[in-house]
Amino acid sequence: MIAIALNAAIIFMMYFPDFRNNFTLEVIDQFFIGLFVLEAIIKIRAMGREKYFSIGWNKFDFIIVVLSLPTLLTHLVTIPDTSLFLILRLFRLTRLVRFVRFIPNLTQILSGLGRALKASVFVLMTLLFLNFLLAIVTCHFFAEVAPEKFGDPIISAYHIFQLFTIEGWNEIPEEIVPALNHRWLVWATRFYFGVIVLIGGIFGMSLANAVFVDEMTIDNNAVLETKIDSLQNQISELKSLIQEQQQNNS
Repeated sequence: MIAIALNAAIIFMMYFPDFRNNFTLEVIDQFFIGLFVLEAIIKIRAMGREKYFSIGWNKFDFIIVVLSLPTLLTHLVTIPDTSLFLILRLFRLTRLVRFVRFIPNLTQILSGLGRALKASVFVLMTLLFLNFLLAIVTCHFFAEVAPEKFGDPIISAYHIFQLFTIEGWNEIPEEIVPALNHRWLVWATRFYFGVIVLIGGIFGMSLANAVFVDEMTIDNNAVLETKIDSLQNQISELKSLIQEQQQNNS
């Protein structure tokens, strides 16, 4: 795992302009490739070929290692650009997902995440439909005025979603306003985009967040309700004992 993370850091550095084609980094990167090849060979010999390839992670590692082999030949022979294989090796970082199992209460978190996604489906579909509708309407009115933002429904949907996130809520209408000829069109445009931000950004996204968070934390509420119910039962039993004692004394 440490070797994978270190190799990813080296690949990360190799994409900085000052370190592109850096001989030292390339040698270190090739060292890691050799290390991974050696790891695969040792595992295959120790576990046997059938047992080794019966494990999904081993198959995944072996494919990445094989795809990385051309990089070892870059200083020996002239071969096509291997930068794609460099990127493919970053997929080995998916093995770091194994560390997730050490997160406390992981089962409870995943259960809450599943509930939150299910509960949010209707809200997200509503937002998607609203985005689709507003994208077409906005494209109809402003395609010629601002073609780079609303020239077609896809581009328009992207910028409408941007408004839903309250990003550029004032810059976008202000870019359109100078192209309008009448004062009432200016105010109508500002009002229109304000309504988009209000409905999609403030109400819509806030509702989606509220539903998601509420479902994620419902387990905590369930635990609290269980404790309260247990406490109420204990209080009821205590009252019954006190009443019985009073009756006996009388």
